[in-house]
Amino acid sequence: MISLFNQKEANNIAETIDFTVAIPTWNGAERLPEVLDKLLAQTGIEHLSWEVIVIDNNSSDRTPEVVKDYQAKFTQCELKYFLETQQGSAFARLKAVNEARSEFVGFLDDDNLPAPDWVLHSYNFSEEHSQAGAWSGQIHGDFEVKPPDNFDKIQAFLAIREHGQKAYIFDADNLRLPPSAGLVIRKQAWLKSLPKQMFFVGRVGKSMVGGEDIEVLLHLHKSSWEIWYNPKMEIYHKIPHWRLERNYLLKIARGCGLCIFQLRLINAKKWQVPVILLKTTLGNLRRILQHIIKYKNNLNTDIIALVEVNFYLGSILSPLYSLVFYFHNLTNKNMKVNNE
Repeated sequence: MISLFNQKEANNIAETIDFTVAIPTWNGAERLPEVLDKLLAQTGIEHLSWEVIVIDNNSSDRTPEVVKDYQAKFTQCELKYFLETQQGSAFARLKAVNEARSEFVGFLDDDNLPAPDWVLHSYNFSEEHSQAGAWSGQIHGDFEVKPPDNFDKIQAFLAIREHGQKAYIFDADNLRLPPSAGLVIRKQAWLKSLPKQMFFVGRVGKSMVGGEDIEVLLHLHKSSWEIWYNPKMEIYHKIPHWRLERNYLLKIARGCGLCIFQLRLINAKKWQVPVILLKTTLGNLRRILQHIIKYKNNLNTDIIALVEVNFYLGSILSPLYSLVFYFHNLTNKNMKVNNE
């Protein structure tokens, strides 16, 4: 679990900054320039006061130098660099929220290329929807190689979201929520809604278990903030060839599945836990059996179906993952107390 840093009071946010773009990165020296160039080319925002902050999550490459080189180019807004030494995207995003001088923080990963009007539409949406705690837009895939047939069935595992041209509120009760890529957070909602202890930290090392972005949004939903889809906000997610390889897709699908049970517990009452456990295990077991019957001998060669099965398998194992993780943290906490 992770602990929140000492939070700055919401009333200390500088009123002169309308919007903050936050870019968490790890060894992003080769990817950052294209993202920063896209931000330099933003249009229609001459009336806004905004900033860009890069959160370096322990990079070992030239990331600090890249940011320093670009600072002189950012004349229409300020570009700032911060180091976050605790490994994990959850820590980097938390650092971004704490350091942001605006009430609205728009997150871009270092492989997300915003459309020229992304900042404009991200900010405008905040003025139109006062009850929105977070909002996200369209995420298109920018593929290095052609994806397999029927890839749209599993594209959500690579944070690609294309839900049409009509704005709507996400169905948080059924975990239908956007990823952190291109997500805008209302700082007030974050500070007032998130607990002191968070469960997921992001994909660190060899672990492919995510869930840290959905966990944040579920806490916002629990505090009655709305989470919106705004189709006017568009970014392009660069997908290198290796992210379409079989082993990677299977691992990320399993990792997405492993966080399901814990995420469903966030907005659940105690009496609902056994029900969620049964639905998570039996429901996904049924889906696996359906795939086995449907695809028969072709299951192992149909990459789309195999990815789906791995997600269902991870979901079945998610209660066990939560239990093991809980006792692991409890053991570490007891050892820390004994050492003190």
